[in-house]
Amino acid sequence: MTLMETAKNKKVNDLITTIAEIENLKEEFIRAGIAAGTIVVPKNINRYFKKIAAIGLGLKTKVNANIGTSPEHVDLAEELLKVDAAVKAGADAVMDLSTGGNLTQIRKEILAASPVQVGTVPIYEAACRTVAKGKKISQIEGELLFDVIEEQAQQGVDFMTVHCGINKANVEILNRQNRLTGIVSRGGSFLVKYINATGKENPLFEQYGRLLQIAKKYDVTLSLGDGFRPGCIQDASDGPQIAELSVLGDLVLMARESGVQSMIEGPGHIPINQVEANVIIAKRLGHGAPLYFLGPLVTDIAPGYDHITSAIGGALAASYGVDFICCVTPAEHLRLPDVHDVHEGVVSAKIAGHAADIVKDVNGAKKHDDEMSKYRKDRNWEKQKEFCIDPIKFAKERAKLPSLQQDVCTMCGKFCSMLDE
Repeated sequence: MTLMETAKNKKVNDLITTIAEIENLKEEFIRAGIAAGTIVVPKNINRYFKKIAAIGLGLKTKVNANIGTSPEHVDLAEELLKVDAAVKAGADAVMDLSTGGNLTQIRKEILAASPVQVGTVPIYEAACRTVAKGKKISQIEGELLFDVIEEQAQQGVDFMTVHCGINKANVEILNRQNRLTGIVSRGGSFLVKYINATGKENPLFEQYGRLLQIAKKYDVTLSLGDGFRPGCIQDASDGPQIAELSVLGDLVLMARESGVQSMIEGPGHIPINQVEANVIIAKRLGHGAPLYFLGPLVTDIAPGYDHITSAIGGALAASYGVDFICCVTPAEHLRLPDVHDVHEGVVSAKIAGHAADIVKDVNGAKKHDDEMSKYRKDRNWEKQKEFCIDPIKFAKERAKLPSLQQDVCTMCGKFCSMLDE
């Protein structure tokens, strides 16, 4: 019995109890949310990990960190350091997006090392296997894709991005559009190439029932991917994006009927004045399913600073109802992120999420700020370190101060407004 089926049967298990304790909410609230599909708890039946996180309505905004190798850079030790850095920075989940090296072994090591939920994008591995056979990506076979999904689920992956909303009808809409950056979703581009080259339907859409059977078998949460997400401000909120989103909403209902947890992924690049509308539409068409947004980035001109552009968009999006933020690192659009990039990206997303939680009146969010302010007023540096969002950086910056100036900072010194005299 899946977690959703348990909740639908009005039963409370240890997982639901744990989530209620973590969120400081009643068990019935968590159970009802899982049963309705407005809350998900990604956890594979074949996996145990320490830090359980629920995603959805009424809960703290959660943050995911993307890690993984590329064909040009394969270093498993570095990827494990990224997992550690992400978790220490406050990530609630990590996604292994590896496309280089022994993908099965890399994923095995990441699953073993991660104390938080782990997600994947199975079509990446299917594409890698296809290319390794000397074939084009457009020649990906549906059977291979489902084999990969089953293998990853059996291995213990907690949630999977699957681009099920891309179908022949929506590709026709895309082909008629004059998008500035086309398709920026890697997985989405693979499926569009397949459809355009073969004239066949997307296997993930055509055989969605089969996908649900696998997900149900291992209680894998489906993260319904936004293959047509806008990759630039010009393409935001266009026809292909909304057409795909409409399909995803229907797939959410089918998943719920099968007892499978699901959430919907969102854009992408969106100007500030369209963020609220995108969230409202996604929640409406998605029947209240948890939303998982990449940022969104609110401008296209800041390579090297996209952890900032995405934090701006992420704070807005989460304040309007987004439940899960995928962090964007300073390396976005430039190169494969390193360990430091992952830390910076997670912290930026955590700031965005917490800022939104204050607005959403999430339990404990404002109290956290009040505690921090109290300790700032008292110049209690140790307590400030405990309550700040990045204790690692806090400690490093404080260590730069001269020993005789530990009571105040060097900005105001003896003229500090917080001093009693």
